[in-house]
Parts: sequence; structure tokens; C-alpha cells
Amino acid sequence: MARRHHPLGIDIGGSGIKGAPVDLRAGAFAEDRLRIATPKKSTPHAVAEVVARIAEHFEASTGDSPIGVTVPAVVTRGVVQTAANIDMSWIGTDASNLLSAELGRPVTVVNDADAAGVGEQQYGAARNVDGLVLLATLGTGIGSALLNNGALVANSELGHLEIDGTDAETRAASSAREREKLSWEEWADRLQRYFAHVENLLWPDLIVVGGGVSKHAENYLPLLHLRAPIVPAQLGNAAGIVGAAWLAANT
Repeated sequence: MARRHHPLGIDIGGSGIKGAPVDLRAGAFAEDRLRIATPKKSTPHAVAEVVARIAEHFEASTGDSPIGVTVPAVVTRGVVQTAANIDMSWIGTDASNLLSAELGRPVTVVNDADAAGVGEQQYGAARNVDGLVLLATLGTGIGSALLNNGALVANSELGHLEIDGTDAETRAASSAREREKLSWEEWADRLQRYFAHVENLLWPDLIVVGGGVSKHAENYLPLLHLRAPIVPAQLGNAAGIVGAAWLAANT
């Protein structure tokens, strides 16, 4: 019997580039992921070489299946418009064309939080939820994804809302809690201010909290008092890779 090929998801981060084939029936990695350190000079071509190494590593299980790639940036029609934790030379780069040419396969490039949102919508905490879902990733900054009746509203960038005269993520991201050595209660006060502000703008039906700190959700989510239910993401750090692979196979 011929081996079944899976789409490949790759997540480009500031410190590491991670990839794995994704079984779209299960919403899970088909093999253990491979992580390679992000090049110190993380230019598009330097990163593309690492992406190619990951694709080559999984060639037997992905064949010529499409590839989904996440970047920490706004992406419109495959073109990178901003750069967070990657080299500024990404801005204006047609990443989809660059990576497709490098890999010889179709590549879908998407914002990292948007990919995580799609992963949770297809397989995790936001599955089968009608209305408006907000996924917020709490990490170095605050990433956001909006899903309206299952459709992605891309590049929402809600971590950059100005609240009390400050870029929201500078006070409410997980990195702020660590940097300022805040207690869970002190950090929850800041999250309350942030999520209440977002709620008053968008009135989501569900809020999903992702990022590494979602593993400790019991320490802070019960301290929040919002109209919408707020729950931890279910796919953890796999959400972006899973969502990227799903988008590559379905767009």
C-alpha cells in the first residue's frame, strides 16, 4: 500500500523554526516535529534555507503535498507587511512566492496567531462554536485571531490596541508578567483590563487563550470576569503548525 502523504506545517519564530507533517483527520502531528534554531540574521533567504531543510527531512511523509508556513507578521496575499522577532528585510517580501520557488511546492504563508486560531477552530477549543471567536496568544507579545462563524478574519493585531495610553501587549503579555515579576493576581488585573476593552469593541461569543502560559490557565483565567466564556487553547504549541497545514490544504 502506498504511503499516505500529509501536508506540512512550519512555524517560523524568533528563536526556532519548527515543522511537522499533520494528519488532518486527527488534527495532530503525523511525526515528531523537527526544530532548528532561527538564523541569527533571520533574513528571508536565510530562513528559507532552514524551511527547505525541514521540508527535506519530512519528504517521505509529505511528498508533494502543500506546505503552510506561519510568520510573526501581518501577511496579505502572501506578502509580509510587518516584522516581529524576524529581520526587518521581511517587510515587503512575497514570502509565498519565495518559499514556493525554494521548495518547488505550493506554500501558504499566514500570520502565526491566525494559524493557531484556525487550528483551535478546526480541532480544539473553538470547534463547532458559532458566532465570533477571539483567540489571543499571550507570549512575548499578544497575538490575536478572529473567527466569525468559522471564517478567519485575518491580521487583526489586537495586541497593539492602545489602552490607557500604552500599547496593550507591553503591559498584558506574558513577557510583561515575567519581566515585572507580577503575581498571577496582578497579571490577571491587567488581563481583565485588556479583555474587557476588547469585549466592548467586538462582543465575542468565546475567548480562547493560547501561548505557552495557557498551560497555567488555572492560575489566572478564574480571576477574570467577562461576558464571554474564556477558556485555554487545547492544542498548545501545536496549534500554529496544525492550523498552517490545514490552511495549506484548504486554500
